[in-house]
Amino acid sequence: MRILFNNNIPLPPLELLHSFFFLEPMEWRRTYGRAPKMIHLEANFVQFKEELLPKEGNKALLTFPFLHIYWTDCCDTEMYKSSVKEDMMRWQNSLRTHGSSDWVIIVVETNDTKKKNKTNILPRSSIVDKIRSDFCNKQSDRCVVLSDPLKDSSRSQESWNSLLLKLRTLLLMSFTKNLGRFEDEMRTLREKRTQPGWSFCEYFMVQEELAFVFEMLQQFEDALVQYDELDALFTQYVLNFGAGDTANWLGSFCAPVRNWSGLLLRRPIDMEKRDGIQRGEASLLDLRSYLFSRQCTLLIFLQRPWEVTQRALELLHNCVQELRLLEVQVLEGALDCWVFLSCLEVLHRIEGCCDPAQLAANCSHTVGLWAYATDKLKSLGELCGLVSKKGPNSEDLNRTVDLLAGLGDERPETVNSLQSPYKKLKEALSSVEAFERHYLELSHAAMEMYQAIGRLRSARLVGKSLAEFYMRKGDPERAETFLQEALKSYVSEGWSLPVTHTRRQVAECQKLLSKTEDYLQTSALLAGDVNLTTEERKHFCQEILSFTGKSGDQRKSHKVTLSMGVFAQLTQLKFHPATASVHSGAVLQVELTLRCLMPVSVRIQQLVASIHFEVDHGGTHGRSKGAQRQTHPGTVVFSQSNSSVGPPSSSGAGPSLELDEVQDRSPSDNSLNSTGVICKNTHLLMRRHDSNSPPDTPNCISPPTVGIKEGAQMLKVQDVTLEPGNNSITFTAPPGTYTLRQLCATVGEVQFILPHIYPSAQYEVYSQEPQLTVEPLSEPLLAGLPQKVKFTLLTGHYTVKKGDALQLSNTETMPILPSTSCTARISSPTSELVGESTLSIQSSEKVTSISLPPAPPYHTLEFQLEVLCIIPSGADRPANERLTNGEVRHRPRSYSHPDTPMTAIDQRMSIDCPWSIYSTLLALTFYIPFKTKHSLLSAGNRKYIQVCVQNVSDVNFTLAEVKLTEKQHASLELQSLNTKTQQLLCCKHSVFCLWEVRWKDDLPSCLQCVFSANFSPLSQDISAYKPFHYQFQLERVTTLYSVKAEIFPPAGEQHCRSGVLCGLEVCITRLTDPAEGEIAEDSKTETDGPKTTKLMYEVADSSSNWAVCGKSSGMVLMPMTANATHKVQIEVMPLFAGHLPFPKIKVLKYLPHTAAVAIQPDPDSCVENDSLSLLDKTLDDQGDTASIRSRGSVHSVGSGDQQQKGVAMPRLDPFSPGQVFNHSHARQVLVLPATDDHIMEVNAT
Repeated sequence: MRILFNNNIPLPPLELLHSFFFLEPMEWRRTYGRAPKMIHLEANFVQFKEELLPKEGNKALLTFPFLHIYWTDCCDTEMYKSSVKEDMMRWQNSLRTHGSSDWVIIVVETNDTKKKNKTNILPRSSIVDKIRSDFCNKQSDRCVVLSDPLKDSSRSQESWNSLLLKLRTLLLMSFTKNLGRFEDEMRTLREKRTQPGWSFCEYFMVQEELAFVFEMLQQFEDALVQYDELDALFTQYVLNFGAGDTANWLGSFCAPVRNWSGLLLRRPIDMEKRDGIQRGEASLLDLRSYLFSRQCTLLIFLQRPWEVTQRALELLHNCVQELRLLEVQVLEGALDCWVFLSCLEVLHRIEGCCDPAQLAANCSHTVGLWAYATDKLKSLGELCGLVSKKGPNSEDLNRTVDLLAGLGDERPETVNSLQSPYKKLKEALSSVEAFERHYLELSHAAMEMYQAIGRLRSARLVGKSLAEFYMRKGDPERAETFLQEALKSYVSEGWSLPVTHTRRQVAECQKLLSKTEDYLQTSALLAGDVNLTTEERKHFCQEILSFTGKSGDQRKSHKVTLSMGVFAQLTQLKFHPATASVHSGAVLQVELTLRCLMPVSVRIQQLVASIHFEVDHGGTHGRSKGAQRQTHPGTVVFSQSNSSVGPPSSSGAGPSLELDEVQDRSPSDNSLNSTGVICKNTHLLMRRHDSNSPPDTPNCISPPTVGIKEGAQMLKVQDVTLEPGNNSITFTAPPGTYTLRQLCATVGEVQFILPHIYPSAQYEVYSQEPQLTVEPLSEPLLAGLPQKVKFTLLTGHYTVKKGDALQLSNTETMPILPSTSCTARISSPTSELVGESTLSIQSSEKVTSISLPPAPPYHTLEFQLEVLCIIPSGADRPANERLTNGEVRHRPRSYSHPDTPMTAIDQRMSIDCPWSIYSTLLALTFYIPFKTKHSLLSAGNRKYIQVCVQNVSDVNFTLAEVKLTEKQHASLELQSLNTKTQQLLCCKHSVFCLWEVRWKDDLPSCLQCVFSANFSPLSQDISAYKPFHYQFQLERVTTLYSVKAEIFPPAGEQHCRSGVLCGLEVCITRLTDPAEGEIAEDSKTETDGPKTTKLMYEVADSSSNWAVCGKSSGMVLMPMTANATHKVQIEVMPLFAGHLPFPKIKVLKYLPHTAAVAIQPDPDSCVENDSLSLLDKTLDDQGDTASIRSRGSVHSVGSGDQQQKGVAMPRLDPFSPGQVFNHSHARQVLVLPATDDHIMEVNAT
């Protein structure tokens, strides 16, 4: 910034002032709310001259004096009045005249001045005060005192700091004010751009002045913004011009281009071009070159070199378009020269500010310039005749001279550089060899950079351009390599038009190289390419037909194999019939729909479909053919996106998955264990592909040569003509299960092969064995009732003849019921009814013969029979019978089924069939609808038998004629107590029946009973009743003992009270004499005494109403005579008040041990030993034993020591139901509460 000073005194060195001024940064607060910044002020001190003051209309900021300083060291009043004051007034008048209001007066005070004028000196403060009063009346801070500036003292240093701070502050204020005024004037000028006479060049110089100021302040970002605004403004005017909105000042930029020397980035400011812009004589390229050079300089300052390359690429493309929009006359090839030189200039400028490692790491930013330069050099070579085989002619040489003349002289900055863009271009255009060397160098450099950054598409695009260069040079071998790489990218990305164009170039190379098979393959692709015209497609199709017309002798029977997808597309496959499954003897046709891609009709000598035989391995690899036939669609439509039938220009991603179902079945019963999916073409999907290129896709680039597998079975048709579009071809399928795998069309010496047909299509011409199945018509089958079962015969390959019959083995447990109207239905494989016939059924003792009606093969014969499963009654089983096949018949056993409460019975039958020498074993499962149980009831000496019938099925039944008989004793009478003759037995309910047993002399000890009843479903009449029998046996039914108990209150009490001991008297009475054969093992025989038996009694209360005190159990010796009685006294205590049931009393047989050495118990406890119950309890009663033991007072004779010595122990045997009758079983006794008074607290709220 410029500072003008008026020096009437010797000043300190200006370098010192400049260095002091730039030392510290200042905070710069700008207008319009922009963020503050820290800047370093750089001042330029200039001697005051009036001609240096700014004139009216001067917009130069760089030479503008932002601050004026008046220096004085006057300390004499007379001198001040006589000369200094007048000089200050002239100085301020000059500033006021030119509108400068930023000034400061500095009064310098030194000791030398004081000594020299000691007599006339006034105090310094008076001189400063007079100056402030005369000139700084309202701005007292505009007068500053500097003390001893040349001395090294603290006072001088402080004075300097104060002065510099004041100067920086005033200078920054002045700069901010004048800069804001300049920006306002610049905006005003820009807003006038729509007025006539407005000039962009003039405005350019104004805004660039602002950019220079920001650059001076090292605010490079703000300076770059100014150039970007100029760039955008000029671009908008050019676009408006192209849209029809013209501006007068654009005429100067529409002048023809005379110089195309390229960008110049080696100078900070290109003054030559700047002067041309200032004069309005610059061309469009000059303006753009200068503007970009300034942007490049600022970006380098900002350390953003990679943005330079990005902007340069945009600039070069935009300049070409702007020249076309402005319709500027440019010599042909001049723009290519300018772009080529500019690209290399930018690259050299970047190389100058970056090291090689940075360049290699950021080649993604520079590769675009390399590729653009390569493209423009190729265009120049084609223009100047440097690419043709013959070389340049005279016209090409003249054009080269004109282009080199427009470059002008080489710039001084690059004269000494051997690799300057100017020298490279001049050398490349000088000869064919030099051009080829430079072009190949640039091309390979661009390709390597593209490959290094992973831009394979761009690398192959450069390679395609290089291939065109080789084709012009007559080198098709190198050209084909680059074209194939480019074709891969186009195919993988689905660019149909580039694929067609590149494929034509590939075909041209292959034809020149005599690659017959490749050329035919590519010709077939082009013949079916819809992007070509009809004439072009016919040309390539004729190329194929011409080759196929050659004689076989010339070709030595060599077949050329091509992909089917380039010739025709398999669009649909249809089976007739649609099930794709027929029996042997029927006709199965396979209809293929082929869409011919050729533009003309093509005669095919032979069309072959390769088929693969499917073997049913069974076991772990078995497949369910029936399931495949059920799910087969009948018509298979092939998607156009499928790789095997895709269009020539499709971008398939490799072969599709060929999936098949695998079922794991059990070898024993063929049941399904597991199922899975396998891939049948894993060898194609798992191939390794090149990581740098997309995988080869069939029918797109170079489909793989896949021949028909040797030894494969085939479907063939001869002499087929394919018309353009859809064609239908029909094959007849041979017997077996086959999958269509491949398709081959033979045209002369050319074979078109479709290597994989997917989705896979399978058909079956099968031969099936007859199958006989029996299944119930309703579930479940109930035993005891007639049930219908369905016989289904699949005849398979067997023809049922007249006289054929089924031989069923008869069984007693499941007879076949005779029927007069049994009809058989015969249906076709499509379930259509063919006929009906009445069956003839003949039964004998062991066999039931069913005569079958005649039926053709692969038909279904169905009929129904009624069978009855006899409910087992539990009687003795007869001897084993034998089936018709000689096997021993095993009686069916009932068992519990986990899924139902009913008992199941499996019935097996043997069937002899006329088509087999072996018998067929079939099984049916029946369920018994009833569960029956019985019980013996006693009332003293009277006996009752109760039978419970429970209906566990879901059917309601009616029971009738319920009877109970005894088979062994005729004198025994069973009197029925059932009042109803018929009873309803609902599902899940029970019916109880009761009989009283009456006898005359003695009651037998064992009864053999038979319960019988008739039953039928509720909805049927009485004629449908079926018998039901249940046999059971009752043993030891005679009552031997009666037990009576009495409870006595304590003495002096009328009733028992809770908590008070009472007496319990148990009376055990023998009711009968010993029966014949009743010799107890525990009986004791004395010489003259009667026989006795040992009984064990036990008193227990499981409901915890009584507490047994003292002995709760013991052993008694009971005489074996009628009316023998034994009484036992026991103390009990009621625990609660009320009517309490009597304690439970048990009587058991006591069986002593049979060992020779016996344990001698204590004589006092031999009769009633409480601990003996511990020896005779079973494991189920151990809980009660523990409670008894706690009350006992005698040790157990069965101690652990005795048991370890092997001493035999006595045991207990319970009586059968009815042998002991307890009279007090349901008796109760009144117990009063205790008489103790209790205090109860009651709180009332």
